[in-house]
Order: sequence, then structure tokens, then C-alpha cells
Amino acid sequence: MIISLVGYMGSGKSHISKILSDKINFKLIDLDKEISRRNKLTIPEIFERKGEIYFRKLERETLEEILATQENIVLSLGGGTPAYYNNMEIINNSSKSVFLRASISTLAERISKQKEKRPLIANISDEDLPEFIAKHLFERNNFYGKAQFSINTDNKNPEDIITEITEKLYL
Repeated sequence: MIISLVGYMGSGKSHISKILSDKINFKLIDLDKEISRRNKLTIPEIFERKGEIYFRKLERETLEEILATQENIVLSLGGGTPAYYNNMEIINNSSKSVFLRASISTLAERISKQKEKRPLIANISDEDLPEFIAKHLFERNNFYGKAQFSINTDNKNPEDIITEITEKLYL
């Protein structure tokens, strides 16, 4: 079984996937880290040197390869992954998809502390961040909403979120 975690940056995909994979003894794969490992470049370096279209192509190829395996995997996806090609369709056809949903204020609070690690928001002021997130969510929520399961992460500790995921997936 493959469990794919989708959601906007700051929704907790990386953190929750690590705890979940440890708890259920599944292999952990972070899609962005896997792309970086295979290409020996960071995601920002890929964007800078080759452009977003090239990155999205790599992302799709890597996603397809991972979803074609027969391993037990918790797969943490990039925030934009579901919004390109028909990625959300293949994610749903090849895995159990879980949307980690959070409010704009929660997302802004979480990611404002990580600006140096997130090139997409590095130059956005804290005051403008909620509007930036709202715009992106407007564009992406249609894709995130296609996930088979949705969990609100606002004001919940990781263990409660993990419990909800395992209950919904009957693990």
C-alpha cells in the first residue's frame, strides 16, 4: 500500500509522513527529496537552472516510478504536485491519498518561520503572506479536494493527526 500525503506547504506533510511511516513501519519517501537525490541538485537549483517546466516533468516521472512499486510507502508530495498534468488522478489510482488541510492563518504562521527554506515565499513579507497563500489555495484546492480522505490539521498535535489517518485507512 502507498499512502500519499497532499496539501499546501506548511500543512505538515513532511512531519506527519515521518511519524506515520515510523508508526506503521512503511518506507518513507519525500518526493522533492527523491527528485533532488536523483538529480544531485536542490529543488531551487533545478528551478533556477532548468526551469519549472523541466522540474514538473521530472516530478511526474519520479511520481510515476514510485507509484508503480509494490512497496509499503508513505509518500510526502510537494505542494504543487497534485496541480500538474493528471497527477491527482494517478495518485488516487495508485495510492490512498490524504489531504492535510489547514487554515490560511495556520499555514502563514507555520511557513513564515521557514522562509529561508522556501524559495517560493522567500521575498514575501509576513503581511502579504496570507494573501499569497489564499491565492494559491484558490488555485490548488480543487486538486487537493480530489484526495480520497481529508484531515483538518488546525490545532491538532501530530499524534491526533496520525490516529485520524490510521483510522480512516483501517491500519
